[in-house]
Amino acid sequence: VGFTKEQFHYAFANTVSREESDAAYDRLHIPAPGSWVWSYGLIANWKPGHQETWVDYDLDDRAPLLFIIGGKDHLMPPSVIRSNAKKYRNSEALTETHEFPDRSHFTGVEPGWEQVADYALEWATSHAGTRQS
Repeated sequence: VGFTKEQFHYAFANTVSREESDAAYDRLHIPAPGSWVWSYGLIANWKPGHQETWVDYDLDDRAPLLFIIGGKDHLMPPSVIRSNAKKYRNSEALTETHEFPDRSHFTGVEPGWEQVADYALEWATSHAGTRQS
C-alpha cells in the first residue's frame, strides 16, 4: 500500500512546499504492507486476548517516555498524541508531551529537525535514570 504524491504531502509533509514534498517522496517513499491495518487496527478490538502490539500502560518499571507532538501533524494530530499519552496516567514512570506547534509528521526530516532532536536529547539526558514521584 503506497501513498500518491498528493497523499504524502497531506499526511506527512504538509508544512513544506509541494516541490520539497515531491522531492522527499521520490527519495524516501516506500509502499508498506497493509495487512497490519487489518490485524492490529480495524479488527484488533474483536480479537480475544492480548495482541502482539498490546501495551501495559500502567507499567511502573519503564524508562521515561516523551511524546513529541507536531502541531500541524495530519497523520497523528495533537489530540491523538495527547490521548495516547493520557493512557499512561496510572503509571508511576515519567510520561510527558512536548508540542512543536509548526511541525508536521515529517518533523524528523523537514528543515529545522535539529531543534526537535536537540530537545529530545536534552529531555532524555535530563531524565535518564529518574522515576516520577
